[in-house]
Amino acid sequence: MQLNLNHEEIAREVVRIILEKHNKFKNVMIPVGVSNRHVHLSEPDVEKLFGPGYKLHVMKKLSQPGHYAAEETVTLVGPKGAINKVRVLGPPRPHTQVEILLSDRFTLGIGEVPIRDSGVLGESPCLSIVGPKGAITNCNAVFAAWRHIHMSTSQGKELGIKDGDIFSVEFDGDRSLVFNKVKVRLHDNFIAEIHLDVDEANAANMKNGDLVRLIF
Repeated sequence: MQLNLNHEEIAREVVRIILEKHNKFKNVMIPVGVSNRHVHLSEPDVEKLFGPGYKLHVMKKLSQPGHYAAEETVTLVGPKGAINKVRVLGPPRPHTQVEILLSDRFTLGIGEVPIRDSGVLGESPCLSIVGPKGAITNCNAVFAAWRHIHMSTSQGKELGIKDGDIFSVEFDGDRSLVFNKVKVRLHDNFIAEIHLDVDEANAANMKNGDLVRLIF
């Protein structure tokens, strides 16, 4: 069927399509998961810290399928101080990594802390990780986590989002705040959630379960 539209009608139709798309996406709300400092351990390092043949014990399942907070904790030791009872998260990873808060550098007495994606190795400040049966030193995976959104592949497809896309999110609370440079991570089994660390959440007086709006 051929439509005979004048210029004014075409303009109105274009505006209608744009507004329809805008309205569809303007209220995409994502729950917040606040992440404290924690450690991911490789299986060899689990044994070094807790003993030969040791296996982590599940304390609490986390929101993302297959991930959990372990009963085990470690102590992080820097040149000028230590932080006790730092939670180990499971399951074990191929490489050990220490995810701290930027503010932790003052307690530990270390220099600038890089901000990285989880799993990315590179030069970093050195910290000792102390367990009940031993200690290790890590100098290539001590960092603050890049703020990110977990989302299922199907959700991303519906919203036109690709893995690795960068967005901003808005929190409308007593300390309303916009967080920029939030990276999206897509996986078939991911549950929609934005992960912010304690420093970031405190800046906005934000807690677990609060909602942020995705800005398109």
